Amino acid sequence: MKEITFTLNGEVRTFRIEPDETLIDLLRRNQLTGTKRGCDTGMCGSCAVIMDGRAVNACILYAFQVEGRTIETIEGVGDFDRPHPLQTALADAGAVQCGFCTPGMVMTAKALLDQQPNATETEIKKHLDGNLCRCTGYVKILDAVIQCAAPGTEEEAS
Repeated sequence: MKEITFTLNGEVRTFRIEPDETLIDLLRRNQLTGTKRGCDTGMCGSCAVIMDGRAVNACILYAFQVEGRTIETIEGVGDFDRPHPLQTALADAGAVQCGFCTPGMVMTAKALLDQQPNATETEIKKHLDGNLCRCTGYVKILDAVIQCAAPGTEEEAS
């Protein structure tokens, strides 16, 4: 067992971890179950969290790699009473079907829009490329993220 300390959803936290423990295992073991386990190979994006401002897949990131970093999970983004604008936009657009991919989509889109509030439709599509959804066909998801981007994004020619 090793002890690591990092900032999790705005709070400095210390955890005891196993040497081969992944970040998703650490999060879920500590009741942060919004981060979903999908493929366990970094291919589906359902486990996306934000590390130091960048979306990463928690299933392929060892917990020891987050020592001293800043991690944000879906639990740190919004809640039922005060949802993040991305969460509201996804719900309003009907872009949430089974909901399994939604936390990863929110985290990936948030990482992009935090860095590039004026992201174009093309940039949004590229950024969300690693997030798979079996239910919606992506159109409504894309529309919702575009709605959250700065004005003018939706007018970009595809």
